[in-house]
Amino acid sequence: MRIVLGSDHAGLDLKEHLKKLLSESGHEVIDLGTHSADSVDYPDYGKAVGEKVVELEKSGDVRGLCVCGSGIGISIAANKVRGARAALLESVTGARLARRHNNANIVCLGARLIGPQAAEDVLEAFLATPFDGGRHGRRVDKLNQL
Repeated sequence: MRIVLGSDHAGLDLKEHLKKLLSESGHEVIDLGTHSADSVDYPDYGKAVGEKVVELEKSGDVRGLCVCGSGIGISIAANKVRGARAALLESVTGARLARRHNNANIVCLGARLIGPQAAEDVLEAFLATPFDGGRHGRRVDKLNQL
């Protein structure tokens, strides 16, 4: 699976930690930055990940991962992109439901709110869980029309 990554400076360390795990698991990682601890603006990275995920979805299986300090700002930014369905997650149950019911294509994490092991667990559940379709498909279609 292709995984598009983006973070601001506050999310850099967690993004890099998860990037290593994703690469070791055989995923194709596309890292859109940031690549240093210098202060940057999270909307730029949320937008970039949202756009790239939507673009790549047309040609195969892709998901996104966004990380900032709280996960809130970067998720808002990603969700401004038509076709992006970013979910701010802190639990495995939330990750499964975001995929099963909402066909979320981007997981957002708050580096100041979630530890590395919990983030790994959330990401693993997010990537492993399929979309249920059915009645949920109708609802996701409505989201995509907003």
